[in-house]
Amino acid sequence: MRRIGILTSGGDAPGMNAAIRAAVRHALGKGLEVIGIRRGYAGLLAGEMRALTRAEVANIIQRGGTVLGTSRCEEFLDAKGRARAAAVLQGAGIEGLIVVGGEGTFHGATLLAAEQGVKVAGVPGTIDNDVYGTDFTIGFDTAINTALEAIDRIRDTAASHERLFLVEVMGRTSGDIALGVGVAGGAEDVLIPEIPTDLIALGHELRQSWQRGKRSSIIVVAESGEQGRVFRIADEIRELTGLEPRVCVLGHIQRGGTPTARDRILASRLGAAAVDLLLDGGG
Repeated sequence: MRRIGILTSGGDAPGMNAAIRAAVRHALGKGLEVIGIRRGYAGLLAGEMRALTRAEVANIIQRGGTVLGTSRCEEFLDAKGRARAAAVLQGAGIEGLIVVGGEGTFHGATLLAAEQGVKVAGVPGTIDNDVYGTDFTIGFDTAINTALEAIDRIRDTAASHERLFLVEVMGRTSGDIALGVGVAGGAEDVLIPEIPTDLIALGHELRQSWQRGKRSSIIVVAESGEQGRVFRIADEIRELTGLEPRVCVLGHIQRGGTPTARDRILASRLGAAAVDLLLDGGG
């Protein structure tokens, strides 16, 4: 193997650049040429690629986002699109491909390997922490710390105004961010898609808390892949308790920013390991 490609796909995650840097530096050290593919699978289909050097990946380990860019590609969902992607890789002389992304990215990579025989190594990069077979994904630790910092600030104003706040965090259909930040932030309750929500019981708990003299609370709500869910929950709590909950949707702030040391280390190790996997005949 003499030439490999690398791309990032799907939602960005802090630490992706650290993975790119590690993969490029490790591959160059092994005598390989590394081709960076822009905008994920969409850029692969469009042939948007260039050779990466040590200089091009210098000073990116601390940066959020991804220097290669990313996208979601409908065409790649179709077998014909994946066949065309394999032809582009072959035409460019790319013998192995590293993909950095989440569940959807891995699904596409698995099909590309199975249908077209492309050697692929996956690096799990998503704040959702929902890639099967992994304990932690790149970006998860940073997302939790970003959300925790926001919740600590919200708690200050909640205490000052004696209010109940519902804070929605990302995670798609996974409740890992909500659970982690809920425990670390001392939330009154955490609502995640993995466990059915009993709003009547929650309302009862909140009324009891207020009767005991508590005057502010934080409830962390996972987005659960359902737009507007947190506002409907707030309306039901209002009807059940008579309280006036405030809603704060943290949104995309969780996907940006400087990656934590833990994410940088994880990304660096996985980026280098992906190169070794391709060289060992895996993928």
